[in-house]
Amino acid sequence: MRVSVFGLGYVGCVSAACLAGMGHEVIGVDVNQVKVDLVNDGKAPVVEERIGELIAEVVRTGALRATGDVREAIMGSEVSLVCVGTPSEPNGSLCTTYLERVTEQIGAALAERAEQGGRHTVVFRSTMLPGTCLNLLVPILEKYVGGTAGVDIGVAVNPEFLREGTSVRDFFDPPKTVIGELDPASGDAVMALYDGLPGEVFRVPVPTAEAIKYADNAFHGLKIGFANELGAVCQALGVDSHQVMDVFLADRKLNISPAYLRPGFAFGGSCLPKDLRSLVHAAQRADVSVPILAHVLPSNSDHLQRAVELVERTGKRRVGLFGLSFKPGTDDLRESPLVELAERLFGKGYDLRIHDANVSLSRLIGANREYIENRLPHLAQLLADSVDEVLEHAEVCLVGTRDPAVLSALPHGDGPMIVDLIRLPDAEARRAEPGYMGLAW
Repeated sequence: MRVSVFGLGYVGCVSAACLAGMGHEVIGVDVNQVKVDLVNDGKAPVVEERIGELIAEVVRTGALRATGDVREAIMGSEVSLVCVGTPSEPNGSLCTTYLERVTEQIGAALAERAEQGGRHTVVFRSTMLPGTCLNLLVPILEKYVGGTAGVDIGVAVNPEFLREGTSVRDFFDPPKTVIGELDPASGDAVMALYDGLPGEVFRVPVPTAEAIKYADNAFHGLKIGFANELGAVCQALGVDSHQVMDVFLADRKLNISPAYLRPGFAFGGSCLPKDLRSLVHAAQRADVSVPILAHVLPSNSDHLQRAVELVERTGKRRVGLFGLSFKPGTDDLRESPLVELAERLFGKGYDLRIHDANVSLSRLIGANREYIENRLPHLAQLLADSVDEVLEHAEVCLVGTRDPAVLSALPHGDGPMIVDLIRLPDAEARRAEPGYMGLAW
């Protein structure tokens, strides 16, 4: 394919060189004439493993050249990759100035190119927040081109997952390829660019592709911060942190796995809250600051409060709650977030009915019974014997269980409003219903 790459920084330079190395005919574009001249001389404008030899080779064969002329690049290509920077503003917000400017220039050149015929696809590779492409960049393109994105011009978002220092290696062996497509033809154009590369390909809506990059980087930062905080606590307690983490990393069932990484409701139970409190307290006694660990429980409480706010938003007073134990298939109520949710709703004066097939007040014993008597002493008058009893009572139902009896009885359309705490199996279909609200969308 004939490809133009806008921005010859790390991402653009590596993308241009590697695409040329795959056999595409590539034109690099940059406002910095020094970078343009370096590329045309077969030299890399960035310091990066393997990039120097690769650029020298693809420039020598004629597969890559560079220019400062946007019009020339657009006229000579079928697909444009936008790789300009999106730095932070002083207040932390995303700076889209360079994105907007290059989109205007591409749009103006595409308006001229329309006379040649053939659809051009603009692929945004720059990191940008969800909504940036559809709400900011697509209108700019359509204004300048005088056409419709997805019809007259292709548009896609293709985030990169290149690490500085190993970016060439990462390009040819990616962890995944993500294509946010405005329409199937736009996605097909991006697929053709990477034909032959390994790894799973995800074709998703444009905003999803924009968000994935942030999910990755936020988690990477969280992992580093977690390891460093834990290391500091271990050091203060005289424990070898690397030995601890070696064992931690060996657990591929719960620790290094998809476990706990699905948005849903708050966590609870007899272990996680207790152990987090103990670890943070130990750190404080040792004068070790652990802001990430110290904010896990407050974050969890804030997430629970979002469920309360969803109920408040309905304006209804009769509420049903399905699920009470902290984990499905048990009657363990100790530090259950659903008990906390029931307590908050009851305290706000909501007329509440609760059903959990595994919870019977007469069967609760020991610490479990003591906990519920302290936290929710009115439980006996709130418990319902059947799913139907809750449905008949409630104007709003909160679903915190995957009990098949509950799922099969939940109405569609008519009936109580549904507040989904767990992402129901038919959540996608329910999202179109006016009475459905999801906490785990």
